[in-house]
Amino acid sequence: MSDKMKEMYKKVFKIIKKYNNIVLARHISPDPDAIASQIALRDSIKLTFPEKNVYAVGAGVHKFKYLGTLDKPDLSSLDNALLIVLDVPNFYRVDGINGLEYSAILKIDHHPAEDIIGDVDWTDSTKSSTCEMISELLLNTSLVMDKKCAEDLYVGMVFDSDRFLLPNTTANTLKTAYELITASNIDFVSLYDNLYERSINEEKFRAYLINNIEITENKFGFIFVSSEDLRKFNVEATSVSNQVNDFYFIKELICWMFVVYDERNSIYKANIRSRGPVINEVASKYKGGGHKFASGCRTTDYKVIEDLAKDLDKTCKEYFNEENI
Repeated sequence: MSDKMKEMYKKVFKIIKKYNNIVLARHISPDPDAIASQIALRDSIKLTFPEKNVYAVGAGVHKFKYLGTLDKPDLSSLDNALLIVLDVPNFYRVDGINGLEYSAILKIDHHPAEDIIGDVDWTDSTKSSTCEMISELLLNTSLVMDKKCAEDLYVGMVFDSDRFLLPNTTANTLKTAYELITASNIDFVSLYDNLYERSINEEKFRAYLINNIEITENKFGFIFVSSEDLRKFNVEATSVSNQVNDFYFIKELICWMFVVYDERNSIYKANIRSRGPVINEVASKYKGGGHKFASGCRTTDYKVIEDLAKDLDKTCKEYFNEENI
């Protein structure tokens, strides 16, 4: 372990130890990495410091309830609180902190840095997941990790790396997964059931996506899923984002975008993936963002989606020219 990382772990542990009121938050529409890192760190802090008030906030997702329950505290009643933001680089995507008057921010995130800058800031876009980072923290400090914490963290790592298949997987990712399993003796094989079990309706919906995606000559794929489509297959909007990684090994695609209309919030949600072209810079032009090869965007205007799709197709064409593919 480098001296730099030793110092970072000390800073994180020190600021957690300092505050008696702690609120953990992550991004809106959370995936397993976001929820698992939030719940595992909350539970670890409570196990280590039983006297502290520690809350994990934000809207839950029914599909991921097996990771644990979230809290609904009166945030306005908390004074001198530490806000821990996980798996999110920008304030406008932080979920569930309205009314909180916090005194300091601890940020732990594997996305490229944006406007959130923590008083203690651990941002590392080389990591596969925020759960990988929390795993390292718990394995290298006095923070307590029980079996449930380890299970949640392993699930988050597996999800964000797509079973260690994506390019964000490093030798350190695999080393951390090994140490997590060894330290906690978790039955990691059984954990895959919750992540990958699907209903027959979801499988039919996946077939619909395969049959209806439009692919350009530049190997850019696009599909828009309407509210009517979701109702037809009796699936939730999260089913769209849950299946975007399934297209990763299709030879005819180097970049693809799934768009779903969230009727409840009157917003279009775009999930973008790439096997070559850098896409987060394109997404940021439309108030989106993320990783170089995994990004997203939200908008109330479908024209923004159309412009983004054209821009991504152009990016694919430029990538072909640059790589002489």
